[in-house]
Amino acid sequence: MRIAVTANPHKPNALSLARRVLERLEGRAEVTVAQETGTALGSSLPSAPLEALEADALVALGGDGTFLYTLQRSSIPLLPIHAGTVGFLAEVDGDRTKALDGAIERLLSGQYFVEDRMKIATESRGARLPDATNEIVVHTSQVARMRLFEILIDGRPVGRIRADGVILATPTGYTSYALSALGPIVDPGVESILIAALAPFQVTQRAVLVDPYRTVGVRLVTPEKEAVVVVDGQDEHRLPGGSEVLAYRSPRRASFVRFGSTFFRRLQGKRILPWQAEPLGLAEEMDDVDLPPAT
Repeated sequence: MRIAVTANPHKPNALSLARRVLERLEGRAEVTVAQETGTALGSSLPSAPLEALEADALVALGGDGTFLYTLQRSSIPLLPIHAGTVGFLAEVDGDRTKALDGAIERLLSGQYFVEDRMKIATESRGARLPDATNEIVVHTSQVARMRLFEILIDGRPVGRIRADGVILATPTGYTSYALSALGPIVDPGVESILIAALAPFQVTQRAVLVDPYRTVGVRLVTPEKEAVVVVDGQDEHRLPGGSEVLAYRSPRRASFVRFGSTFFRRLQGKRILPWQAEPLGLAEEMDDVDLPPAT
């Protein structure tokens, strides 16, 4: 089996976990490391830039920023291992040694499946921007300065909104930045493009889900007022006044190595679900309680 390894070179914990992963893989797989990772580790293993790595699976150690950065540059199925601040996308917590070792064993023995997630492709002023695994955000280039945005569906204007910005999110991104804009929680298997406003002016804040096979446009209406387009919090691009950003379902996918269906468990662990969590057994106990008669 061919396995590639990448880690955030600026996080000592990620590099430490990368060393442990490489030790577990030694002599059991054909291993390649990302160039930056190999340099930070002083490794003598074969290395290549992320874009040039070839493997059956790519082990990434870091936080969500590391995973999104990697997914922009590689289409290899990603095993995300948490070694950072935020790790919502992670499949394994690297600080749990037994879980980390178990994940590597399951990877080597083929006891996993690959989950494909929808990405959003983006164009601005005739140029293609990187695909987004989480979201594209069009926001003002100045703090506390609103802009007038026009929303277009398949090239046709459907309305204007004055706000700090507009989020176009993938199903993966619905629990990221879009959630703070009061977007819905949607199972990532339900493909769609979410449109949500950031701090809208005099508008009831509601997100809209659009068929993923439509093209969504966001146009900056005022010619002399510019904005910024940010892809997955990684890439920033200037958007002059009067310009438009186009977003649509990408033919490329974000692929994750998974060991089980954990989406709702992760939401529950981060207290994101709107349902009250009860201690194990409490629900059963409540079934036996004699409630007073209705009056």
